[in-house]
Amino acid sequence: MRPVLFTLFDVPIQSFGVSKALAAIAAALLLAWSFRRRGWKADDAYAVVTAATLWGFVGAKLYYLAEQMPTLTMHDFGGSGFTWYGGLFAGAVAAWVTARRRGVPVAELAGLAAAPLSLAYGIGRLGCLLAGDGTYGKPSTLPWAMAFPDGAVPTAVTVQPTPLYEALIAFALAAALLWAQRRWQPLLVFAVYLVASGVARLLVEILRTNTQVFFGLTQPQLWSVIIAVGGTVLAWHTHRAARPVPVS
Repeated sequence: MRPVLFTLFDVPIQSFGVSKALAAIAAALLLAWSFRRRGWKADDAYAVVTAATLWGFVGAKLYYLAEQMPTLTMHDFGGSGFTWYGGLFAGAVAAWVTARRRGVPVAELAGLAAAPLSLAYGIGRLGCLLAGDGTYGKPSTLPWAMAFPDGAVPTAVTVQPTPLYEALIAFALAAALLWAQRRWQPLLVFAVYLVASGVARLLVEILRTNTQVFFGLTQPQLWSVIIAVGGTVLAWHTHRAARPVPVS
């Protein structure tokens, strides 16, 4: 794997950072395309993605630092160490605030943003794979198992390449959501994204070695359950609201 892709003017360009930049760009372009199809301004899409990305990184870093308590060191404040769930919630709030300020309907935005979110997550996970950041799975002898001797968290043992699994799932989900956003209600599309991404992470986490914290579940699995349940409730509410009211 390649934690450092290349060096530019003696500055190492890391695969982790490049993947996150490409993820944001891809999400912005895809969301802008969806905005244009609806007759909305592409600049609004770029503003939403920019705000969500910047504040998402802040939220992801703060969540990671909170996880390191009480063994926090100066090393933890460096360029690595981000927790996706902190970024998800902080980015969602930033996107909501930006959308409200620019007059973008939040419910419709949620439906249009589902596919870009999944696409960006997949690209980001490929960056984790290249960086060998330690998010891989248990030791394995499968033909596609990988070792990360030069990774940011090195291992010479072949392990399950779980970031690759997540990337493939995320790309397939993004394609399905693009199809759905032209046929389903926006909130239903977003609900499907929440359920599918939550269940996917719940299952992939079985292959990892994270510490169990509650009822045999790891912390990422707990968040996955919350997200999937939230998506289920949203889907039920959306379906119920769409049913015709019987005339007495």
